[in-house]
Amino acid sequence: MADNFPSGPWTGFYCYGQSDKHRMDLHLDFSNGRMSGGGNDDVGRFAVQGHYEAKGGECTFKKTYVGAHTVFYSGFGEEKGIWGTWHIGPLFRGGFHIWPRKSGQGEETSIPEEVVVPVKTTAKAS
Repeated sequence: MADNFPSGPWTGFYCYGQSDKHRMDLHLDFSNGRMSGGGNDDVGRFAVQGHYEAKGGECTFKKTYVGAHTVFYSGFGEEKGIWGTWHIGPLFRGGFHIWPRKSGQGEETSIPEEVVVPVKTTAKAS
């Protein structure tokens, strides 16, 4: 299970709405149950801080945008990356999937079809 949390470059997406996918690129470090790093997406640059369990695969982290809001993530690591949900307070939430980027991968602008799985969200506009 420890191989499901390799340090280095990661890529993936978060969903806002049922079919509104937003790419994110990250650099993550996993060590002794802690994860840290940063990245960027269409909202901006962010820092990542959290925890993971190599044995059970559980992973929780927060993504804090520079000078802005924080998004909370909860998921599970497995062969194809980390899957789960994100939320901002009680009203805004959705799904996400991130995975380790392979050498030469990551310059494309679309999400590979084999990793796109429909995610139902319960985001509500205020």
